[in-house]
Amino acid sequence: MTLKESILLSLEEINKPSTYLDIYNHIIKKKYFDFGNSKTPYLSVSGILTDFIQKNDSRIKRIKIDGKTYSYYLTKNEKNIGLEILTGDSKTLIEIPSKNIKLKTFEERDLHKLLSSYLKNTETYSKTIFHEQSNGKDSNQIWTHPDMVGIKFLSLQSKISQNFLKSINRVDTFKISSYEIKREINSDSELKKAFFQAVSNSSWANYGYLVAFEFSDSLNEEMARLNQSFGIGIIELNANPYQSQILFPSTYRDLDFKTIDKLCKMNKEFEKFIEQTEKLMTASEKYLSGAEKELEEFCDKYFSNDTEFEKYCKEKYIPIEE
Repeated sequence: MTLKESILLSLEEINKPSTYLDIYNHIIKKKYFDFGNSKTPYLSVSGILTDFIQKNDSRIKRIKIDGKTYSYYLTKNEKNIGLEILTGDSKTLIEIPSKNIKLKTFEERDLHKLLSSYLKNTETYSKTIFHEQSNGKDSNQIWTHPDMVGIKFLSLQSKISQNFLKSINRVDTFKISSYEIKREINSDSELKKAFFQAVSNSSWANYGYLVAFEFSDSLNEEMARLNQSFGIGIIELNANPYQSQILFPSTYRDLDFKTIDKLCKMNKEFEKFIEQTEKLMTASEKYLSGAEKELEEFCDKYFSNDTEFEKYCKEKYIPIEE
């Protein structure tokens, strides 16, 4: 059966308000669904439950326990649930999750170093753009900034060919990418929200990408459709950054210099990134290595070996596949 069917059947059998961890434990116990190599399977359950609520699916309702944790139940079983539970007076609903589930988890920003390491391996310089450092911090600007930007320079072996290309059009010597990063995307509504945020945030760049640590397998068809329609690429991160992969490639676009100018005015980090790029592009051969070193020092740090990323993931509670 599908994960959605497994959730509905589990709620039927549990027959009382249950947290997503309760439901996940029941699915595992009954072997209703094979999560395969999912790194955070219990979050997939949480995502589907959230999708039920956001789409106003009449089969499922939820209540908040102690003002913190949501518990879910089947609407048809509501008559069997005590009034003290529905009004939030009961405090005995939350069961202790299985010991193999880590309640501590990573933050979205913890993924940036994984992405910077992956990009560095593809000869791309990357830099986190901190939204909180921007001017005009109002809600109208939330889909203006990318989470990260990256730049890759065209590598030509011959000095003659390098100089020839620069003399024709300097824009052809580099390509800039924009990245919107999420922890996980488990439902159709989560995918659409994140995808169109990436569309908005990357309209200025040559390439735009939506990046997540985990995508639900059920979303592959919709991701392909959105990618074909709007050209935004999709990258799935791995705890081992060198095993990250592009699920769908991004479509090339010309740079939008008006939007680049707007971002430079709004965010000093972005402006500095463009400035460092310009320095490297225009540096004479004598100062080229110095300009390249300056850009690398300004950009995000990355892992230099496997031990570093393994230690980092352990510290940040990022699950590593055995």
